[in-house]
Amino acid sequence: MLVLTLKLLLAHILGDFVLQPNKWIKDKLEKKQKSAYLYWHIVIHLLALMVVLEFNTNYFIGIATIVITHYLIDLAKLILQNDGNARVLFFLDQLLHLLVLVIVATTYTGYSLNLAYLTAPNVILFLIAIFLLTNVSAILMKVIISKWKLEDESKKSLKNAGAYIGVLERLFIFMFIVLGQWSGIGFLLTAKSVFRFGDLSKANDRKLTEYILIGTLISFGLAILIALGYKFMLQQLP
Repeated sequence: MLVLTLKLLLAHILGDFVLQPNKWIKDKLEKKQKSAYLYWHIVIHLLALMVVLEFNTNYFIGIATIVITHYLIDLAKLILQNDGNARVLFFLDQLLHLLVLVIVATTYTGYSLNLAYLTAPNVILFLIAIFLLTNVSAILMKVIISKWKLEDESKKSLKNAGAYIGVLERLFIFMFIVLGQWSGIGFLLTAKSVFRFGDLSKANDRKLTEYILIGTLISFGLAILIALGYKFMLQQLP
């Protein structure tokens, strides 16, 4: 199943990303189902599938299923899309395409999906660590830092950008520690300091500097503790 899935995925990547110019995308957004590029896009997918599957006629039904569903999914996306839901529809669109690929691959290989591994102790431990690094840590930091309040936190700042940066840096730290690459944490801290230095020097605000420093140290500290706890618990598992 894996080999077939990878072939189908390669065809999808070629059709949806590599061989689809921006001109086609813009034209489809403007003209919807009337865009000729929508149908050229489907033809490209058809050709890509035929090539990666080596023109094997045994896959005729599978190829037809993928091509038809791809057209219907893309058409629905074009009709429903607006400025407010573009990102959500993009990810939903890709998820549906990938789901179709997996279903087709499963049909041909007779693969039986076994979900038992999802309840394995190491998987559960990993999921706990991820949730601690993201949702739980974000809430903990809000509670701790709420003691200090900046006068204007929204000034010249992207909405929720700080929260997303915090989540990403904790995930990177977790990855570095699990892989035994502690030097990566120093690199991450240096990179963040360099980017923040310009803002802090221009602001000339001691409170802002202290606020950012406290938040950074708490975020790094939580990530390190969670990563070390994860590694310790992983060693205790049978």
